[in-house]
Amino acid sequence: FGAPRFGGSRGGLLSGKKFGNPGEKLTKKKWNLDELPKFEKNFYQEHPDVVRRTVQEVEQYRSSKEVTVRGHNCPKPIINFYEANFPANVMEVIQRQNFTEPTAIQAQGWPVALSGLDMVGVAQTGSGKTLSYLLPAIVHINHQPFLERGDGPICLVLAPTRELAQQVQQVAAEYSRACRLKSTCIYGGAPKGPQIRDLERGVEICIATPGRLIDFLEAGKTNLRRCTYLVLDEADRMLDMGFEPQIRKIVDQIRPDRQTLMWSATWPKEVRQLAEDFLKEYVHINIGALELSANHNILQIVDVCHDVEKDDK
Repeated sequence: FGAPRFGGSRGGLLSGKKFGNPGEKLTKKKWNLDELPKFEKNFYQEHPDVVRRTVQEVEQYRSSKEVTVRGHNCPKPIINFYEANFPANVMEVIQRQNFTEPTAIQAQGWPVALSGLDMVGVAQTGSGKTLSYLLPAIVHINHQPFLERGDGPICLVLAPTRELAQQVQQVAAEYSRACRLKSTCIYGGAPKGPQIRDLERGVEICIATPGRLIDFLEAGKTNLRRCTYLVLDEADRMLDMGFEPQIRKIVDQIRPDRQTLMWSATWPKEVRQLAEDFLKEYVHINIGALELSANHNILQIVDVCHDVEKDDK
């Protein structure tokens, strides 16, 4: 971890002028993969204890935790933290937090993410999904060249709200500090100055709401040239909030051979379409009852009435 990681920007004042559509000034990049620097994304080495686990044991574990997987080459779940082979400083933070065992989404999500595969995780809030993507992100970053002045983040996490972005940043800060990485959180409704300064100093992990990130991309305050690990957190909420055009503009700025991880509490057709557009040969992991994840758009109508009227409703 020796050398410090640097970052910077090309300067230029932020324009207060608003254009018609978010990201209007961002043009879709034409990527020539032959000219892009090569990067690694598969760092997974199956622990001997995982190798020894039989098909029956794997199925029994998945069934007991309500884990359903779809897709090719999905690795076996890991049942203990040590089986993930995370760096020692990551393991120290895990031990400090007194976690006893990985949650279901971590157990199945970590081997998939560490293998460099694209994935969709359908799991409720509170399932441990943040660490499911952040810890593999740290492993991914540690295997990439150091940031140079002017480089943007290596890992980008898109989140629908400042509250979620700040929650993710709290978790990211603890683990990234232990690994001598820098992370920042950028969102609307807060002064731009401190956020710009963080980006100019260089951050490996950027957690962002789509609108503010587009502002900074258009103003040249950051770029996504180095981004090889993309996370869409609470994708269903981002679509519900009307962020799809912004998300598409942002993803157009990221090299197509990146690794993409998409997280959602539900799995409606709009989210499925986004996954088809952004992910390649992805593994789909569902935690909990499958029918719950499918039927999110049931319209519930509350009719306020007196007790005596109930039977007539």
